[in-house]
Amino acid sequence: MTDKPIIVIGAGMCGVSTATWLQRFGHSVTLMDKGAPGMGASFGNAGLLAQWAVAPVTSPALWRDAPKLLLDPNSPLFMKWAYFPKMLPWLAQFLSHANDAATRRIVSNLIPLLNDAVDQHKSLVRGKDMERWICDSKFSFVYKSKAHFEADSYAWSMKKLAGLVPQIVTGGAVQECEPILGHDTRCLAVLEGQGHITNPGQYIAELAKHFVKNGGTFIHAQVRDLVRVNGQISQIETDQGTFECSRAVVTAGIWSKDLMKKLGLKVPLETERGYHVIFENPSQMPRNPMLVVSGKFGVNPMQMGLRCAGTVELGDHHAGPSKAPIRLLKRHAKEAFPDLSYSGTQEWMGFRPSTPDSLPLIGELGNSGIYTGFGHQHVGLTSGPKTGRLLAQMIDGNTPNVDMSPYAPARYTA
Repeated sequence: MTDKPIIVIGAGMCGVSTATWLQRFGHSVTLMDKGAPGMGASFGNAGLLAQWAVAPVTSPALWRDAPKLLLDPNSPLFMKWAYFPKMLPWLAQFLSHANDAATRRIVSNLIPLLNDAVDQHKSLVRGKDMERWICDSKFSFVYKSKAHFEADSYAWSMKKLAGLVPQIVTGGAVQECEPILGHDTRCLAVLEGQGHITNPGQYIAELAKHFVKNGGTFIHAQVRDLVRVNGQISQIETDQGTFECSRAVVTAGIWSKDLMKKLGLKVPLETERGYHVIFENPSQMPRNPMLVVSGKFGVNPMQMGLRCAGTVELGDHHAGPSKAPIRLLKRHAKEAFPDLSYSGTQEWMGFRPSTPDSLPLIGELGNSGIYTGFGHQHVGLTSGPKTGRLLAQMIDGNTPNVDMSPYAPARYTA
């Protein structure tokens, strides 16, 4: 066995999980990131363990709905129009999956990554202090009426393929179930057996600290290049020097796109820019996390306040935040929770790395010793532990009990 470590590039949920599982399998591992662990998209997500998020955005109705959503100022879909021409090739591929056959194929491939997410997170931290950040909960989809729920029947038919069948709550029983909701909300679709994280950034930071405490290495560095010798990974060049490695795992979220370019690979990865607002010291908290369907945003009672996270803004991952998505989130939250008061807000924007087929890239690039674990779109936090475990199994020479071919990077890099 080589004495050179495996280097994992990117210390978000996927990277820290991969490093942790590799360490458990007996490997020498170095975790590397230009920032602190857990401070990218893993920091600001909704904190939901979204086992239910099997239905992709590219449903058959997208062809009908997308133009209206882009032009409606009250829509949760935004576009950075200056970047639109550069996104056209990706959008064309993305829209090619907006049909029933492709949707069902995507659902069948998301289910193995998501269906046991709560258990995967618990397995990652069992017996450790980080367990306190994982909560079992129900999850509610919030609809204005039973008719609005019924209009969402296609998405629910996809969830049913994953065994997800909701309990329907209507009328005044909605407020008995969730008193924070205003009386204009007349329908909930409630799923049992779900879970959420009450402080994702802290959760991942503590996971990274535990990894280091157990003998792992963390290096704060900006990766400049991945050096191959005779086609095999040999070194990682950074702004802090050059580091030898036996294998490398790229789990850098949207920044993986730039690293792939250094390997001469043009991976079609684009950014769904997501936003959150934290309402500090809220007067009310929901009993369980929820998704307000009309505004497409998740709601999670967290340690630091009430987090409302969502919207999709298509654009460049090098550009700063926009004001309109934050304004919309606040307006939708006011409509959903009319009696909510709070002492102040925190606002955030981050980058969801999205592939045209809504599936991540998990696997080895040829026989290079370079592995990928990115492109999880909306479910990086949810599926991070499972992704890390699968990558560690592959690197360790074990065959995962999941068919990995749908996630193979070769589908985009061949």
